[in-house]
Amino acid sequence: MTVTAPPHSNEIQATVAAEVERQLQAFRAEMEGKLAEVRERTVDDAATIVVFSGDLDKVLAAFVIATGAAAAGLETSIFFTFWGLSAIKKKGAHGGPKNVMEKMFALMTPSSSESLGSSKMNYFGAGAVMLRKMMQDKQIASLEELMAVARDLDVNLIACTMSMDAMGIAKEELIDDLTYGGVATYMADAVRSRVTLFV
Repeated sequence: MTVTAPPHSNEIQATVAAEVERQLQAFRAEMEGKLAEVRERTVDDAATIVVFSGDLDKVLAAFVIATGAAAAGLETSIFFTFWGLSAIKKKGAHGGPKNVMEKMFALMTPSSSESLGSSKMNYFGAGAVMLRKMMQDKQIASLEELMAVARDLDVNLIACTMSMDAMGIAKEELIDDLTYGGVATYMADAVRSRVTLFV
């Protein structure tokens, strides 16, 4: 016994298929819109650290965290601003002519990472010397070694151009291979980071 399709069944099937497809298209468009919103709010595997301090122990902490984050697979950047710029000064470098205030500032601030003082018990630099010696005795990486590791791990070091202008620091006075930028550069990294720290 054969069953014959009722008349117009092909038309009904086509109509149903067209309606299902129309509803699916609307659903897909709605889901794509929602996914785009979620993607916009979702952070990346990134870490951003602001180094405002020019103290040896604080800069050390920033580089320990940065290298740890980079080693864990996070895209990591460090934004150096104001006193933090001393950590990325090139030893013995001079940058162009300076006015009287800029010359005084240069004399009164550390000339490189090697001359950073400690935040507590500095005692005219003795605290920083003692801290470095204790770290060396215990075979803990120095700041300069951590900076090299950070470079090897592709940590992006960013110098704040506004702070450079305010403090009279020229690019020639800073270490090589830096990124230069302002608040917009920092914010572009920060808004997509899982971790954002201020040191």
